[in-house]
Amino acid sequence: KQNFTQIKIIHFGINAGKAAAYTAGFQLAGGDIVITMDGDLQDEPAEIPLFLSELEKGADLVVGWKYKGKGRGSKTFPSRVFNLLLKRLTGLKINDSNCPFRAMKKRVAKSLILYGDLYRFIPYLAFQKGYKVTEIKVENYPRKFGSSKYGFSRFFNGLMDLMTIIFISRYRTSPLHFFGIPGIISFFIGLSIDLFLVLRGLLVTGRIGHTALLIMGVMLIIVGIQFISLGLLGELIITGRKLDWSDLPIKEIIE
Repeated sequence: KQNFTQIKIIHFGINAGKAAAYTAGFQLAGGDIVITMDGDLQDEPAEIPLFLSELEKGADLVVGWKYKGKGRGSKTFPSRVFNLLLKRLTGLKINDSNCPFRAMKKRVAKSLILYGDLYRFIPYLAFQKGYKVTEIKVENYPRKFGSSKYGFSRFFNGLMDLMTIIFISRYRTSPLHFFGIPGIISFFIGLSIDLFLVLRGLLVTGRIGHTALLIMGVMLIIVGIQFISLGLLGELIITGRKLDWSDLPIKEIIE
């Protein structure tokens, strides 16, 4: 710090997690390019020019791909399965979304909203905002500090986080589209069942009967109304919320 006055060191009062660390660093970054690296010395700073070259070619975010996996099977196998699922479900064609060695333009970094473990999805979060995300191969050097926390237990947490970001990215501004469709289907199925039983009882048998089926129809109607109400409540919340600058998928401002 004494020799390099441009360096800023952020010290949290508690262990606030990696997402908080990234967010603080992104917001205080003063340069045009933001580089992220882990502190375990697995990433080689000499490879940074490779990232910069890719950015100069038009990419907005460049992700490192540690194609020579050196971890144990319990670490590498869940990671590979997870990355395969991410590619299939999101359309983002990269091989190692969890690699912390990345380079991005400042506007990309400042547009990211991170909390919990969503920092692992930085490439997808940028991709769904319309930024160009590419990948380059990097060396996977032996870890000198700490230990990998990725395994089968974290794999399932990652699946839940993946469902979260897919839901948010697709239905954040239109929750009624998500809740309304199953709500309408449930409502009309329940209504059809009950109407059939009532008309059958009035016109044919003289009694409604099938109490269990009648109750199921009523429950489906109630569930449908609840789903539609959730969607409408979400729309009300969005309508009353001020649009944030980071919500806008701005790729470039030409002056």
